[in-house]
Amino acid sequence: MSDVHLRPRRALISVYDKTGLAALVTALHEAGVALVSTGSTASAIADADVPVTPVSVVTGFPEILDGRVKTLHPAVHAGILADRALPEHNRTLETHGIAPIDMIVSNLYPFERTVADKDVTAAQAIEMIDIGGPTLVRAAAKNHAHVAVVVDPADYAVIAAQIGGGGIDTETRRRLAAKAFTHTAAYDAAIVAWFAGDGALPDTRIDVWHKVSDLRYGENPQQRAAFYRPAPPSGLSGARVLQGKALSYTNLLDADAAWRMASAFSDPCVAIIKHTNPTGIALERTLAEAYPAALAGDPVSAFGGIVGCNRPVDADVARQITEVFTEVVVAPSFSADAREVFAERRNLRLLEVAVPAGDGMQLQSISGGLLVQQPDRAVDDQADWRVVTAVAPTAEQRAALAFAWQACGHVKSNAIVLARDRAIVGVGAGQMSRVDSVELAVRKAGERAKGAVLASDAFFPFRDGPDAAIAAGVSAIIQPGGSRRDDEVIAACDEQGIAMIFTGRRHFRH
Repeated sequence: MSDVHLRPRRALISVYDKTGLAALVTALHEAGVALVSTGSTASAIADADVPVTPVSVVTGFPEILDGRVKTLHPAVHAGILADRALPEHNRTLETHGIAPIDMIVSNLYPFERTVADKDVTAAQAIEMIDIGGPTLVRAAAKNHAHVAVVVDPADYAVIAAQIGGGGIDTETRRRLAAKAFTHTAAYDAAIVAWFAGDGALPDTRIDVWHKVSDLRYGENPQQRAAFYRPAPPSGLSGARVLQGKALSYTNLLDADAAWRMASAFSDPCVAIIKHTNPTGIALERTLAEAYPAALAGDPVSAFGGIVGCNRPVDADVARQITEVFTEVVVAPSFSADAREVFAERRNLRLLEVAVPAGDGMQLQSISGGLLVQQPDRAVDDQADWRVVTAVAPTAEQRAALAFAWQACGHVKSNAIVLARDRAIVGVGAGQMSRVDSVELAVRKAGERAKGAVLASDAFFPFRDGPDAAIAAGVSAIIQPGGSRRDDEVIAACDEQGIAMIFTGRRHFRH
């Protein structure tokens, strides 16, 4: 396409978001562009002391049905869609007395923002489904060779400058057309998602993600990467970065894991993460008490880790964290005093995240496809648990087992967690055999394995895992059960007088 500069003579403007509108219409008027508009947009233009023609004058028909029908008329859409390079199209416009429309400025009803309100009614949501706006935008984008379309107030200044100069160039019109089609596609996708509802697995999945930022690189320097969020943002995608250098791909993965772990518990919790697995998780009366307990889980591996907290971080906690090299701290908020402490570590990133109301569907890409599943909350009803050994756990052991079981659901499988009270003392993660995970967790725990409890995210296929744990001094075990050799595993515990609980449910994190 050759570079043809467009000098609009007539523009139709219909916007819900009126940010920057007065400056734009003033610039258009000064450039000699005649303005046509609808409803409240026409009123806003008039308030800016700019002449405007109501769309009903163009169509010869009033706006009807509470504004549901305003621009849906041949006098509007023929004026947008006519190919000015075709004599036949020009003759048709002339025959029917239709003046060309050279520019559309439109943004749509705030459907996503409306349905994000948990109290919104179905009727309110339906009224935020824009019909005329997307039709205007798509028509103008299709005919961008002859029509400019603007859907984002951030582009107003560029348009005003080009109109005041040599006109809107071809490349700009093409870029704006692509942006317009993205805008309407995202809008329709939000409507589809609302109709489908939470937890749906539709025959056709339409997801919309908005770029937050480009990243320096992905897992490795040779990989390009970017961070995207849904609308409205939730969880880590809604975080505020309060300080520190730019977040990397792996920083974000680990920060998400830290935030999920910490926010999964109701009591004050600190989770320290390396490579999406916990080096330590601890619950205490305060974060200041929980942090040293979490650090003790594996103080060597905690170096260069990510810290997640489910309570506001104060200066006492900040001072403890800054004693160890830490990449990121993620929490609901940070006190002013804490921020002063952290400011001494300029490269340390602080992420302020609101406690998530709930996770959406989990997505995982594979070669040529997408896996979708509901999230695993990793919290079970203890009424369903069964003591399967001759010896029952004590009340103290049962409380530790409950903590270990919940923590284990956040560890990469095969997952083994050793805990004392409400703190992890050893983790075996991601091993190819379960007994290897047990041996790794025991080695990490050292002497602390004596009297600790053990959680396994899935059943033990053989008794070798429990045997290794019991030999290290583990006092009680919790696991789903369900192996063909459950009797042998139970016998291993009974031989040593060890209590074991079957939960009846596994929590793989693959």
